[in-house]
Order: sequence, then structure tokens, then C-alpha cells
Amino acid sequence: MPVAAERALMFTGIIEGVGRLATTERRGGDVRLTVEVGSLPFDAVQMGESIAVNGVCLTVVAFDATSFAADASNETLSLTTLGALQPGDAVNLERAMRPTDRLGGHLVSGHVDGLGRVEGIVPDARAQRWRFSAPASLLRYVAKKGSICVDGVSLTVNEVDDAGFEVALIPHTVANTRFADTRVGDAVNLEIDLVARYVERLLAGRA
Repeated sequence: MPVAAERALMFTGIIEGVGRLATTERRGGDVRLTVEVGSLPFDAVQMGESIAVNGVCLTVVAFDATSFAADASNETLSLTTLGALQPGDAVNLERAMRPTDRLGGHLVSGHVDGLGRVEGIVPDARAQRWRFSAPASLLRYVAKKGSICVDGVSLTVNEVDDAGFEVALIPHTVANTRFADTRVGDAVNLEIDLVARYVERLLAGRA
């Protein structure tokens, strides 16, 4: 079952900046995260707007010139990688898309469907081939040359089998996302392509 996002807005999977978790604060049983925005363009931020943090849609509840705070429910913390983050960890950041924005990646909801894990990183000329394991319940939606969102990054699937999938990362992607700090064995947030989810729903209705 997909993890509910904090708000139902859309993203593109094109990371706008890399920030870092500043603090976590327990509040009434759940957690308030404070995130330093780092390289994220942060002009004209508004209270209540949505920002994807490692692919999880969160709502801004406080901010200053260099950081913002967002509340994360226990469900979000337990079913995504946010609950395992430590102060200082890098995070991928993307503000919600506007109607006038180009769709450079693919439509991303900020609803994490499950967790994967980095199984291998192999150099391929100037690029890198990354392999991820994923639950069988999610792999059924992953198609070769289709799209998948990993830690908020829109990626194209190069290969897929019963155990996982493989993507190619160009140097720009590695340098400008938290993939620069990601290692083999690390857990990642996965969101399947919205098209696959709706196709299954439509076919189920016809059946």
C-alpha cells in the first residue's frame, strides 16, 4: 500500500537542490524535521507549500532564509527512509511543480510505494550503472525503458528482472543529487510510475 504523502501535489523528479537534515524533534509522538535547503532555490517560499524530501512530499510549517521545518507522521517515518536519517545526512529536494513548469522528468506524486536497496554501482565510461533491489510487489510495475522515482529522482529503467532493476546515472545526476553520498547497501525510497498504477486499475475494472 502506498505511503500517504503529506499533501497531494505533483513533482517532476528533477532534483532542484541538495540539502541536509539539520535536526529532528519529537513532538506529540511524531517528528518535526528541520532541513537546511543547501543549493535549493528558496526564494518566495510560502507557509504550507510542498517540498519533496528524498521523494516524500512534506508540508512547510516554518522557515527562515536557509531552512524549513516539516512534520512527518509515524507512518511516513516507518515506511520511508526519513525515519533513519541522521542530522547532517544529505537529502534530495524539489519544490512542487507550477502549472507553467516544464515536465523534465515524469509525473511524481511524492507518495512512496516502498523501499529498495542499492545492490551495486559499476562504472560505465563516464556514467555509472546502479542496481537496486525492490519488493516483488513493486517490480511488477517496473518496465524496461519505463520511469521510476528513486529518492525523488526521475530515472529510466535500463534492465529489470525478478530481483531488481538497473539504471544508468550520468555524472551530472550523481554530482547534483544525494547519490554522491549514497553507497551500496543503503535503503532508498521508491515510487512507481503513475501510469502503471492507473493502467492496472483500469484493467482490474474491466475484468
